[in-house]
Amino acid sequence: MPEGIIRPAIAADWPAIWAILEPIFRTGETYPYPPEISETEAQTAWMTVPTQTFVFEAGDRQILGTYYLKPNQPGLGSHVCNCGFAVAASARGQGIGQALGQHALQVAPSFGFRAMQFNLVVATNTASIRIWQQLGFTTIGQLPQAFRHPQQGWVDALIFYKLLEDPAEAPRPN
Repeated sequence: MPEGIIRPAIAADWPAIWAILEPIFRTGETYPYPPEISETEAQTAWMTVPTQTFVFEAGDRQILGTYYLKPNQPGLGSHVCNCGFAVAASARGQGIGQALGQHALQVAPSFGFRAMQFNLVVATNTASIRIWQQLGFTTIGQLPQAFRHPQQGWVDALIFYKLLEDPAEAPRPN
């Protein structure tokens, strides 16, 4: 893995983040965002809506990866977080995705999250599936033909889940 740090994203990081996200969104193979999503819409989804966005910054200050952390549901389900991850095409296969995933698991409890859930992991996205399995996530569901892949047509999507703390230690509502 390239040497670097994972840190909270700042507004000035957006051009580098967009340079990673745009080709991923345009191909339409792993995210449900419309391939024609505007930069402004993408910036809102990746930088404004989430609780926190992070970047992997290499030793040469180049941003090679990013992820966001946000509640998966509002209100009574807000203790379960959801994340989105992206790695620059030039840096894939170097462990950055796994490092970002490990980081998310470490910091999520500090934001009050007790579990992490990924709602729509496209079954053809084998690199992500491998990372989530290595990080101890459980596949809790398979959604038949839930994703419209531009080359492969209707493909399944998986739901992954992982508890972040012992549920016996959690306070119970009165």
